[in-house]
This record gives sequence, structure tokens and C-alpha cells, in this order.
Amino acid sequence: MFPYVKTGGLADVVGALANTLAARGHEVAVYLPCYRAVKEHPATQDATRTAEFSVRLGECECAGEVWAFSPRKNLTVHLIARDEFFDRTHLYWTGTRDYDDNDARFIFFARAVVEMLTRDGRVCDAVHAHDWQAGLVPMLLEHVGRSEGRLIARRTVFTIHNLAYQGVFPPSSFALTGLPERFRGIENGCEYYGKISLLKAGIVAADRVTTVSPNYAREIREPAGGMGMDGVLRARGAAVSGILNGIDTTVWNPATDAALPARYSAEALEGKARCRVELLRKVGWNEDFDGPVFCMISRMTTAKGHDLLLAAADFFPANNARLIVLGSGDAAIEQAFRELAVKMPEHIVVSVRLDETMSHVVEAGADFFLMPSRAEPCGLNQMYSQAYGTPPLCGRVGGLVDTVRDLNEDPESGTGWLFEPTEDGLRGALQAALALFGDKERLQAVRQRAMRRDFSWEKSVTVYERLYDGSE
Repeated sequence: MFPYVKTGGLADVVGALANTLAARGHEVAVYLPCYRAVKEHPATQDATRTAEFSVRLGECECAGEVWAFSPRKNLTVHLIARDEFFDRTHLYWTGTRDYDDNDARFIFFARAVVEMLTRDGRVCDAVHAHDWQAGLVPMLLEHVGRSEGRLIARRTVFTIHNLAYQGVFPPSSFALTGLPERFRGIENGCEYYGKISLLKAGIVAADRVTTVSPNYAREIREPAGGMGMDGVLRARGAAVSGILNGIDTTVWNPATDAALPARYSAEALEGKARCRVELLRKVGWNEDFDGPVFCMISRMTTAKGHDLLLAAADFFPANNARLIVLGSGDAAIEQAFRELAVKMPEHIVVSVRLDETMSHVVEAGADFFLMPSRAEPCGLNQMYSQAYGTPPLCGRVGGLVDTVRDLNEDPESGTGWLFEPTEDGLRGALQAALALFGDKERLQAVRQRAMRRDFSWEKSVTVYERLYDGSE
């Protein structure tokens, strides 16, 4: 949950959705593992211990604590703490492979959340679980409702942020859940090709299943994009829908962004030029450079298309263009970009780390944003880029299709480019961007169109409200 702990867009979504709901008068509680990064965040230093508890994981009794703080009216963040499970450098993996005890860690988390909701005594209007780490929560709530005749939540919603991460564990892990055998089955249980999947548990047990864009909801119900879950998703029928993510416009707004050297808007773009100068200075390039500056900010994986960018890297020296890459991930890809930056220092700069402040400066100072993804459930950076007047070049997949208006298809209302995620597709989009950069009047019009689009959470949150109250 941004700003307390983040590895990707899920953090931005949870933070923005919770804040928007609270601002609209709803009473919102977020349950979050007390990761080391959360414990060390300045905003959590005033958290108070509110409960102690113990849950049984197989043959072991596991104790924990709950710490809570309220960052704003109507919003409380509850931290589920057990240092053995969550006080670690990384959230989900060692840096090279997944933690061996991820099953115990997140089954413990789910059981702790349900224990706290049970103790609270009130009936929640809705419980909304996100991704496989919380996938067991709807199933546990269903079990409590059946076995104890207690209604804890009138409605459960489960959101898939990325179907590629499924929380798959050996069949023996089921014993840790404390659930009866009927929840192990293939049809309405968490069995998955002889193992168990916590993601599947959320899909089959929640009242409604959402994903983060309409196009991605269509893709994952087909064999090509379903990653083995398409049949399960199709079986849920109309209970599965796609709701487009928004962006937090209190954080991502060039007119108010404190991270920028100059603020600007669609009506007054002068500040963007000043941001470009500052970006060039920060990365060590001549501030007078007059060619296009491209950027890419994301985890370094083939799914994000980094290998396509590596293959097309000769475009930049050949066309007096420059590239700034921020992010970390696959070690081989990181090394390839480091080597490329050493080979072409006048054209390519690479920073292998996640830097939130620098991300804002790059989005504002660059001329174009690269997102050649092969898969992208929703994506946020293509929306940030449009909000900052930085036309995105995106793979024609997932939520990118829902959020980018293709200039090739509609030159009069386009705000970026969509292309097939291949090397040829990327090269074609780079050439189109180069041509637009040479037409300053048209470039300004595209920037202004992009910046005037509404990517705020206000539209999406009303759909969630209807899911929560059962009217949709």
C-alpha cells in the first residue's frame, strides 16, 4: 500500500482506492502485513498495538500482534505483525527465488485478518481482497459463515492484479488453512493441477471477481491469456468483470507535484521544458540537447518488453535520440542494460533501482514514455505519462488498450501509440514518435489532449461502490 510499502502498481491502487473511498465518507480499514519496510516508514511510527492473537497453522500455534494507525479521517491501517514471517528485506522473495515459507506466511496473514474481523463483532458491508496473498480471505469468510452461522461480510470482492502470480503450493499446504476437505476440491475449492492455489481460492469463493481493466478481463478468460485459470474464470460467468484502475491525482499531477523543478498544466506547458532541462542535468547530459528523450520505468522483465528495447537500442544513436531506463528485476536484463549504458553513454542512461521521486522527474522531463509490454493487466505509467504530457508507446495488450488512444488509428484524438509487442512493432512506434517530435505544433496538441484526459479514481470508485453494496 503506497506510500508505506511498494513493489509495483498494486500498492498505488490500494492506497488510492482506500483514500478515495474514505474521502467519499466510507469507513475503510486496510489490513496489511507488517513488512520491514512498513515498520521503518516514518508514517507508521505512531502506530499503536491494538491486539494480540494466535492462529493455528497445521500442528503449530502462531502468535501475532496487530498495530494500527489512521492516516486520515475514515481510514485505519491495521498491520498484522509476526517478525518471523514479515520482518525481511524483501516482501515475497530472497532476491533470487521465492521464500520457501510463502504458503505459511500468507495463510497466516489471511487467517489473522479473519480472526480480527470475527473479534470486531460488526458486519462489514464488504471485504475486498487483493491478489493471491489475500486470496484465502473470501474462502475463510465463507467457511466461518457456514460453520458458525455468523455473517462477517455481506459481500466479498476479489481483485486479480496480475494472473501470472497464482500462489501455487504443494497439496500439503492445504493443512495450514484449517479448512475442511470440501474446500480442497477442483470445482469449488483451491485444488490446482494437483497442488493448491491461493489465487484460485479467491476466484471461486468471492461473491464478485474483478480485474484491473476490461480488456484484461476478456484476455484472461481465453486459453491464450488465462495461464491455466481461464476455465475457472469462465465458470464464474458474469461474476467476473474488469474495472479500470485510476491514478491518484493528489500524487500524480504536474500542476501540484512537489517533486518537480517546475509545475505545469495543459494550459501552461512551459514548466515541462524546464523539467526536461533538469532531467538532462540530473543524468549528466548536456542541457542543450535538442533531440527526443525517451524513458522507461518498470520492473525489468521480458513481460514488460525490456528485451525488445535492448534489441532496438541502435535506434537511439542512429536518430540523435536518448533513452533513460529506471527499474530493477531480472538479473540478466539488468546486466544487459548496464553494459548498454557503458557502450552508449551519450545516448543511454540506466538506473537499476526503484526511485519514486526520480520517477516523477523522468515522467515530466522526458518527451516520450516506452511501455512495450507483452502483458499488462492495467498499467499505471501509461496514465501517469499522459497526465504529464509525455505520449506513451505501448504494446497492444491488456489495460493499455483501454487507456491509450492510438495516434495511428485516430490522429485527431490520439494520445500515444499502440503496437504489436515485437521488435518491428516497437521500431515502428519509435519512428512515429520521432516524426511527431519534429512537428512541434502537433506535439503540443497531443500533449494537451493527453493531459486533459480524466484518469482519476472518481469514475472507477463508483463501480466498486455498486459491487460493495450488491447493486451490481
